[in-house]
Amino acid sequence: MNFVFFSPHFPANGADFCDRLKKAGATVLGIGDAPYEALNGKLKTALSEYYRVADMEDYEPVFRAMGHFIHKWGRIDRFESLNEHWLELEANIRTDFNIFGTKLDFVKNLKRKSRMRAFFRKSGVETIPQRKCSDRAGAMTFIRRVGYPVVVKPDSGSGASNTFKISNSKELDQFFKDKPEDVSFVMEQFIEGLVVTFDGLVNRDGEVVLAASHRYDQSVMEVVNRDRHMSYTCFPEISPAVAEAGRKILKAFDVRERFFHIELFETKDNRVIALEVNMRPPGAWMTDAINYTFDIDVYAAWAEMVVKDAAGGPYEGKYFTAYASRKRHLAYLHSHADVLAAHGDKIVHHQAIEEVFSRAMGHYAYQMRSRDPKALRQAVDYIHAEKA
Repeated sequence: MNFVFFSPHFPANGADFCDRLKKAGATVLGIGDAPYEALNGKLKTALSEYYRVADMEDYEPVFRAMGHFIHKWGRIDRFESLNEHWLELEANIRTDFNIFGTKLDFVKNLKRKSRMRAFFRKSGVETIPQRKCSDRAGAMTFIRRVGYPVVVKPDSGSGASNTFKISNSKELDQFFKDKPEDVSFVMEQFIEGLVVTFDGLVNRDGEVVLAASHRYDQSVMEVVNRDRHMSYTCFPEISPAVAEAGRKILKAFDVRERFFHIELFETKDNRVIALEVNMRPPGAWMTDAINYTFDIDVYAAWAEMVVKDAAGGPYEGKYFTAYASRKRHLAYLHSHADVLAAHGDKIVHHQAIEEVFSRAMGHYAYQMRSRDPKALRQAVDYIHAEKA
């Protein structure tokens, strides 16, 4: 298999994906904008060739890079970045070179929240009332139906940037005054609940070969807008309601040979409501949380699935894994040394976060695992405790 990995140097776990692809038997070719000398050693070893482009947003040089690879290595079997930002470019390349995977005719269904709703309805999973938000009159028609508060967010894109809770007409006026003209927004009814995920791998026959679930302790929108720290937990077992909803949504989208990251609301009255889908690995170190929870190598499981159509498993959850971040501007009660001394027996990883992800993920984060969820809860509370 000839596999072109786009942007293998960023995010950093691209090196792990490329490394496992090579170990699974693929010829791994990279396209990126970083100098070859700047690539880490693991990535250099994994790549059979690296083609540098000056601007990854410019399609023409990426197209030429593909032509070069085909001339030198033969047919290209896969083109992936595993990154939400490049979904459309990936689909364009796959369409132009007839490569397996999502093509241009389907990619907008994975990018646009307004398009996802048709598939949620097809799946039979409850979804949030929503409408496109282009003018105040249309917004008021929607608000009269669902009431305040509402949430506005970009129709295309991931994360919680440019996502706001609007609780009254004054805040609505401010939103329309400030909103970027070149960004299309959708408005949704505000749902009281926490985001829970259904994550994993689906093979080329559409079968789920690995599934995991995380629950956030806070609203990511509030974390970003208030510039706060955040935490989540990866569970050794998935709630049956979450698993059922997630599998129904996957079947409706009919995606093959991919990571999936489906976000749902879990309400206080135990409803599970579809929020959005991302056909990529989950972010915020969640791939590593899956590894720690199941005691596996999810990078290798993905590579074996892609290269050899191998199912792997069965995968059995053994631990709870928690993530807790910190922000530089917040004054914490306990120092880094205190955290290591108090909870070092549970900490499996800790490091600084890449600046581009820090608004949501924090500036520094800890991952901890234990068979005792209460011990993890105490550790998260200890890390997040602030000075009075």
